Amino acid sequence: MITLSNLNFSYQSTSIFQNFNWQVQRGERWALLGASGCGKTTLLYLLAGLRFPDFGRLLIDGEMITRPRPQTGLILQEYGLLPWATVEENVRLGARIRSFYGADGVHAPSYETRVTRDLGAWLKRLGLDTLSAKYPSQISGGQGQRTAIARTLSLNPDLLLMDEPFSSLDALTRADLQNLTLELCAEENLTLIMVTHAIEEAAIMGNKILLLGNPPNEKVQIIENPRAGEEDYRKSEEYTELCHDLHQRMERA
Repeated sequence: MITLSNLNFSYQSTSIFQNFNWQVQRGERWALLGASGCGKTTLLYLLAGLRFPDFGRLLIDGEMITRPRPQTGLILQEYGLLPWATVEENVRLGARIRSFYGADGVHAPSYETRVTRDLGAWLKRLGLDTLSAKYPSQISGGQGQRTAIARTLSLNPDLLLMDEPFSSLDALTRADLQNLTLELCAEENLTLIMVTHAIEEAAIMGNKILLLGNPPNEKVQIIENPRAGEEDYRKSEEYTELCHDLHQRMERA
């Protein structure tokens, strides 16, 4: 689904990626892990079409990314909710914008490959149906993040990009939303790429983990994690060992 070939990207004179190659297959779940400043969010923004390579190629489904792609969903840590709009209005916002442009293939897909689920069903699926008339200031952080997820998934994306979406939440809410995201990815056959600075979260969310080091990043360091998402994986010895291995790898990166 995603192919990066000899990609180069720099901020002014600082090279972040240099001859960087990486491939992602449809339906995979990736966690991007690394220390602050290593390029995790930059890579996510490149995939979202919000930044562009200096050299090299970045293709999604064989298409060179030269603009934001309408089949790509992006969820940020700040949720991006309009404070003057209700939960339901915030969830409907994406559909309203898409209907304004119409199915032009640029701002909205020229055709739908799946049946669009009613927005009310998304409110119910994410436990927001009883909060639909409330405003962002009247709901919790976890409920706000659920609202952002509902708004994004209502547009039928095939690629979901998430930038540290749960880092500001308490441990129980964070675990609940991690599990919910895994369930939704399985239900909707989504390709997930999630930026995190937390080793434990990377081990839970990513069937594959891309570990970035100090820039410039050139060699790809991939850790396979096939049991991610399985029931009780958090409590397993394999999970504990992986977290320990990732900690050691980050110290050496």
